[in-house]
Amino acid sequence: MIIHGDCLDIMPTLADKSIDLTVTSPPYDNLREYNGSLVWNFEIFQKIAKELYRVTKDGGVVVWVVGDETKQFCESLSSFKQAIYFVEGAGFKLLDTMIYHKANYAPAYPSIKRYANTFEYMFVFAKGKPKTFNPIQHEKVIKDYKGKVSYFRQADGSQVKKVIDCNRETKDAENVWTICPTKASGAGNHPAVFPEQLATDHILSWSNEGDTVLDPFAGSGTTGVACLNTVRKFILIEKDASYCEIIKNRINNHQPLFQRAQL
Repeated sequence: MIIHGDCLDIMPTLADKSIDLTVTSPPYDNLREYNGSLVWNFEIFQKIAKELYRVTKDGGVVVWVVGDETKQFCESLSSFKQAIYFVEGAGFKLLDTMIYHKANYAPAYPSIKRYANTFEYMFVFAKGKPKTFNPIQHEKVIKDYKGKVSYFRQADGSQVKKVIDCNRETKDAENVWTICPTKASGAGNHPAVFPEQLATDHILSWSNEGDTVLDPFAGSGTTGVACLNTVRKFILIEKDASYCEIIKNRINNHQPLFQRAQL
């Protein structure tokens, strides 16, 4: 389902506890103009965070991909402020602070006196205990864990020995994902398209086939395309009419650009 409108107006029409997973990337401070449609501040964010909690099912997850503006040599800290509010203001639990590491990136402007920014945060919030976790697997990593000894540090500094007695042909991915931020085919002139692989892997991780996935800042529709790849239902909300047309074209002309098998 593709809905043209402001998510502040549309989300209150969604039923309580109707969404299994949200995968979205909200506006990053004032880094993009979005055809002049952007109206964004912390008060608006707070309303959206509360609505996300209301519509999320018990055990559901919100993936919030976000970065910070750098101004006058300093980062805005918006990402952290939002993460804290999700927990203390909206009621979510912070399940994981993941990193989207960009495999290629633009060099830093010499005037800002800092290293180039190569990552964004992917905050993973849960409404209670997560009901679904399908960890992405590294392929072609063959390990013989039979009889392997590992040590786990305890609070008092001591170590407890654990013998692992199993064989695995793959290994769970870690919480830093290195992805090339290439622009998807059909994304038009949208200024902030996140990678299809990023959306796909989060959808596989935190939902199951047939679940409903929400993106209240749908942009060019990447979350919807990833849902088509993974057999999920989707609700895409986008304020800008021209971006809605991009979404419709991408969905109607969908060809899987990236697809990872459900594990």
